[in-house]
Amino acid sequence: MEDVKRAVVKFTKDRDWDQFHSPANLAKSISIESAELLECFQWGDNYDKEKVCEELADVVNYAILLADKLDVNLEDIVMDKLKTNSKKYPVEKSKGTSKKYTEL
Repeated sequence: MEDVKRAVVKFTKDRDWDQFHSPANLAKSISIESAELLECFQWGDNYDKEKVCEELADVVNYAILLADKLDVNLEDIVMDKLKTNSKKYPVEKSKGTSKKYTEL
């Protein structure tokens, strides 16, 4: 993942776009790109996989840039969140159900 992060950050710096990338702007961009990803599924389960992958890549790119801007390690925060979620959603209570942890 470090190679991907370096490439995304370099791409942005080479174009002097970092000046536009405040944490708030990056969070907005994640939301906007997520909406574009969702749009791929707007009218049913038939979707263009290539378009979905392009939009997913945009979401991931902005997430990488936000993590970089906040000086956090994506792997660390994802692993920390998995630990938190494993406590909220123990296998014996959550397996096979989509209920929220407060309903288990």
